[in-house]
Amino acid sequence: MSDQNPQATSNQRDTAVFSGKIGEVIHAQQKDGRVFERYRRPPGTRLIIVSPDKKILVTKEHRSETSGIDLRLPGGKVCDSLRDYHALMASGKDIAEAAKEAAVKEALEETGLIIDNPQLITKANAGATVEWDLYYFLVDSYTQSPGGQELEDGEDIEVTWMAADELRQAIENNEMQEWRSVGVLLAKVLPRLVSS
Repeated sequence: MSDQNPQATSNQRDTAVFSGKIGEVIHAQQKDGRVFERYRRPPGTRLIIVSPDKKILVTKEHRSETSGIDLRLPGGKVCDSLRDYHALMASGKDIAEAAKEAAVKEALEETGLIIDNPQLITKANAGATVEWDLYYFLVDSYTQSPGGQELEDGEDIEVTWMAADELRQAIENNEMQEWRSVGVLLAKVLPRLVSS
């Protein structure tokens, strides 16, 4: 496997060598014959919902990958399957717009909030060998849905609000395990809340 980033190389040929329900393994043939292998799955979305008193909504949910309760930013998949993702890509629709629509849906399902005007603040990638982008949206306008959360079967999600200092302490205590979300919060969100 090459250390080279496949996106930076022209004249390469991508081939899916394995496809599952939600992801696929891609081989990118380099000009010199070497193969760069990466895993690709449809993007996800995350929401940073800020209250008028500058608290951030986080969810508490049991996660198998952490074997316990994890603090999370609400969000989910942009596409439910690899087939849906390929159809989206073939349609020519802007992926950020599709992510925004998914963010609105996930906000209602996981938090019971109807959000207005989510603003894309960044797209965080997972690295060169795993193609799984997360689109982060900032939200400061919302209303409570009369029906509350609309959780899927098997989901057990508790919603809570945390001030910037509480969230920083939770991160230091290793209570939030999705490190891309931690990075976005520490670099792009918490400094703004403290300074404004």
